[in-house]
Amino acid sequence: MTREVQTINPATEQPIATYAYMSDTDVSQAIDQCQAAFSEWKTLSLEDRADVLRAIAKELRNSKEELAALMTQEVGKLLKDSKDEVELCAAICEFTAESGPKALASEERDIPGGTGVVAYAPLGIIYGIQPWNFPCYQAVRYAIANLMAGNGVLLKHAETCTGSGLMLRDVFERAGLPKHLFTVLVIDHDQSDKVIEHELVRGVTLTGSDGAGRKVAQKAAENLKKTVLELGSNDAYLVLSDADLELAVKTCVQGRIYNNGQTCVNAKRFIVTENHHDEFLKRFVEQMNAVKLGEPTQEGTGLGPMSRTQLRDELAKQVDDSVAKGARIECGGKIPDQKGAYYPATVLSNVQPGQPAYDDELFGPVASVIKVKDDDEAIRVANDSRYGLGGGIFSKNEERARELAEKHFDTGMICINGYNIAIPNMPFGGVKNSGYGREHGGFGMKEFVNVKSIYKM
Repeated sequence: MTREVQTINPATEQPIATYAYMSDTDVSQAIDQCQAAFSEWKTLSLEDRADVLRAIAKELRNSKEELAALMTQEVGKLLKDSKDEVELCAAICEFTAESGPKALASEERDIPGGTGVVAYAPLGIIYGIQPWNFPCYQAVRYAIANLMAGNGVLLKHAETCTGSGLMLRDVFERAGLPKHLFTVLVIDHDQSDKVIEHELVRGVTLTGSDGAGRKVAQKAAENLKKTVLELGSNDAYLVLSDADLELAVKTCVQGRIYNNGQTCVNAKRFIVTENHHDEFLKRFVEQMNAVKLGEPTQEGTGLGPMSRTQLRDELAKQVDDSVAKGARIECGGKIPDQKGAYYPATVLSNVQPGQPAYDDELFGPVASVIKVKDDDEAIRVANDSRYGLGGGIFSKNEERARELAEKHFDTGMICINGYNIAIPNMPFGGVKNSGYGREHGGFGMKEFVNVKSIYKM
C-alpha cells in the first residue's frame, strides 16, 4: 500500500494535493544522485557558482506569482506576505552571489619559512529539515549558502508545504542548477534519522522547536556530524521609560501578527515600564482588536488562518491555561465559529511566571503584556527565558538602547525602535534553547566547509 502525504488548505480545510512517500530505496538513490551532482559542482569556480545563484534570483522573481499563490494555499500566509517572502529569497541569492566569491576565496598568511594557505573546501551533502511557516525562505536560507560553498543539499520540508518544496526545486533547476544537487525528500521521521546516519551526509541543519532540535542534534552527534539549529523563541520587546509610545504600539502590533503570528522572531512578550503600561495596553488592545481576520488572498485582510487546526487548538489551550493561572484576556481569546484554522488577534495582560504566556512560545497571534517597574527590571525579565533568538528595544535614547543590546540583552538579534524578520547581510541565529550557528550575512557560507591549512615551505 502506497503511503501518501496530503496537503490541506487551512483557510477552507479542503485538500490540495497528495504526494507519495519515497521508499528507502528511493531515498538511497536520491542521496547517491546528489553526491554525484556535488562531485561536479564542487569543481566549479566560485564565480560560476555565483552566476547560477543570480539566475535563481531571477527565476524566483519570474515564478513569484505562482509560488506565492501555492504557499498561501498550503499554509494560510497573507498573499502579500508570500510575495514579499519570494522577494526576500531573491535578495538572499543576490547577496550570496555578490559576497560569496570574496568570503570563500583562499587566503595567504605568512608562516615561519614559507607561506600558509587557508582554503574553504565544501564538505559534501548538507541535510536540511525545515518547517512550514516560510516555505520558500526556510529552504533558501540554508540551501543558497551551502550551494555557494560548493555543497550538495537535501531538503526534508514540512509535510504541510510539500508542494512548495517541490516547486522550489523546479525553480532552481529551471535557473540552471544541476539536477539532483538540490533534492527534496518526501519522507517520514524514521527515514529522516537514516538520512542523518548516511555516510554521504556530512552536516545537518534544522529549524524547528527546541524539542525537535534536541532529537536531531542527538542523532547527528551519535554520528559525529555538525549541526546548525535555529529553534523556537519567546522574543521580548521592551518599552522603556523614555519610549515613543505611538511608535512602540504600532510596531508591536506589526511584530506580533506578522505571518499570522507564526514566526520564530515574532514579537511575543511585551515588557512595559509602569509609566507607560496602562496607556500602552489601552492603545495596543485597540489596534489588535481592529485587525481584520479573513481569507488570506483578499485585500484588507490583516490576519489569515493558522497553518493547521491542530496548532490553532494547541494555541487556544495555552491561552486557556494562562488564564486559569491568572492572565486576563483583553481582546480575542476565543476560537471563531467558522471554517478554517482561524484564531483572532489576542492580548493577554497580568502575565506572570508559571503561565504558558510567560514561560513558553505562543506560536500564533497572541501577545503577552508584562508590567515592570523600570528599565532595569525590563531587561531582567527579558532575559528570564530559556530562549534567546530575537527581541527589541523601544527608547528615544538610541545610544543607551544600543549599549543594552550589545552588553545586556541575552539574545541573538535585537531591533531598536523597529521590527524586521531577516536581512540578507546581517547574521541570523540565537542562543540558549533557541539554538546555535548563524545564517545570513556571509556566516552561513562557512558553517559547513572544511577550513584547510596548507603549508608551502
